[in-house]
Amino acid sequence: MAEFDTIRSAGGIRSAEIDQGLRTHMNKVYGTMSVGLLLTALAAWAVGNNAAMMQTLFTGFTRYIVMFAPLIMVFAFGAMINRLSAAGAQLFFYAFAAVMGISISYIFVVFTGFAIAQVFLITAIAFAGLSLWGYTTKKDISGWGSFLIMGVIGLIVASIVNIFLGSPAIMFAISAIGLLIFAGLTAYDTQKIKNDYLAHAHMGDQEWLAKSAIMGALNLYLDFINMFMFLLNLIGGRE
Repeated sequence: MAEFDTIRSAGGIRSAEIDQGLRTHMNKVYGTMSVGLLLTALAAWAVGNNAAMMQTLFTGFTRYIVMFAPLIMVFAFGAMINRLSAAGAQLFFYAFAAVMGISISYIFVVFTGFAIAQVFLITAIAFAGLSLWGYTTKKDISGWGSFLIMGVIGLIVASIVNIFLGSPAIMFAISAIGLLIFAGLTAYDTQKIKNDYLAHAHMGDQEWLAKSAIMGALNLYLDFINMFMFLLNLIGGRE
């Protein structure tokens, strides 16, 4: 973190100005993420409580399109981010959040409403604590990144395989390990967002910073959603 202390006073920019900019940046990250979560919740509730739409979307080959659409959109977003404007990137993120809501709408059929609300509250509390720790800790946790990303790739592969196997034991293991991985990613991503801002703030590239905030919101959004889904699979009360 020593290099960031130098950056914060470089080029005539006072530390207080950097700190204020960082707070504004983090507020934008969390604000964008919160809007995305709201869109996801609304889309999931609307589709999950419509029997006709559920029948159409989750029957036959269509269900695989619905299941994998968010994953495809994430990869597309990563490939397109440099060519998109900040406004375009934000719009894409909100569209992705709505598609994610449709993709997970089945939870309103599988789980009770009380279980969904309870797990959401637990996830929100855990996420807030982990993100706060990632933001405030003096420990450099950047080394976690490679290990955690490898874990995510393993989870994706195992989840795809288990779609065809349908093993409850494998699903339980995926959920338990996935919960730990995305808990770690929540702290890691928060610290990375903070450090990326401190490393680039002195350059004054507002377009880059705006898109960086959206990418940060996307990463934290994915951490939250995955923690929520894995925890719901572990402790949620089924209908």
